[in-house]
Amino acid sequence: MGDCLQTSALGNRLYEERNRLTLTQEELAQIGGVNRNTQRNYEKGERNPDAVYLMAIAAIGVDIMYVLTGNRNISTVGELTPAESKVLANYRSLPDEDKASVRRLTDALAQSLDSSTKERAG
Repeated sequence: MGDCLQTSALGNRLYEERNRLTLTQEELAQIGGVNRNTQRNYEKGERNPDAVYLMAIAAIGVDIMYVLTGNRNISTVGELTPAESKVLANYRSLPDEDKASVRRLTDALAQSLDSSTKERAG
């Protein structure tokens, strides 16, 4: 059961990355060296991508660390916007207890987004 949830989450994150890069399933499938049906199965959590596919899509900017773990690799996202820099600066100025509260809040928001993405993909 845990594997199913992990595969589903991986598929949702792959879907998010494809949309972030404004690619169609067909386009990302071609880049990854698979057909569109395989791409769809990856995004629906019905199959797991292999290393060759992941390396190919990483080359065009897919954040593979995020797809696999749910943790963004900031260096692949690009430079921070002014608003993001302000949020980060504010966060860094907080006491540790308040930083923990902010992390709990952002974790809850991300889980909510993950749930709504899962509903759209299903």
